[in-house]
Amino acid sequence: MTEGPLVEGLRHGELAFPAGEVREPFVDLRDVGEVVAAVLVAGDRYVGRTLELTGPRLLSWREAVAEISEASGVKVTYTPVPVRAYGETLAGFRVPPEEVELLIEVFEGLMDGRNARLADDVRQVLGREARDFGEFVREAAAAGAWRA
Repeated sequence: MTEGPLVEGLRHGELAFPAGEVREPFVDLRDVGEVVAAVLVAGDRYVGRTLELTGPRLLSWREAVAEISEASGVKVTYTPVPVRAYGETLAGFRVPPEEVELLIEVFEGLMDGRNARLADDVRQVLGREARDFGEFVREAAAAGAWRA
């Protein structure tokens, strides 16, 4: 949400995205990186195990955008759009056609609520709770991520 087409929409006051009102377990990429590093040095401890990395709470994209709006002081709204319409937006950002088609397939398959659950694997691997989306938002807002 701090780069590419998503950040451009946020900087201009509207995030149009094909997620409907589905709730997602937004995970901080720093947590993902730390888990990967921990697993790589853990020897055989995680061999054969699938880890589910999630943030600590479920948020709809509307709720996530509201948190960004509040933290950044920039009035931002969320507008759910059909997946194909979002594909046209991506094409406008010069995303290659084959990548647009791949993303359309991904969004059609993933934005159906199947990810609306939380897992505890970040805590199990790192020994601490996953970072909350709000923490990410406050840090990104302080760094000016959504200023035009």
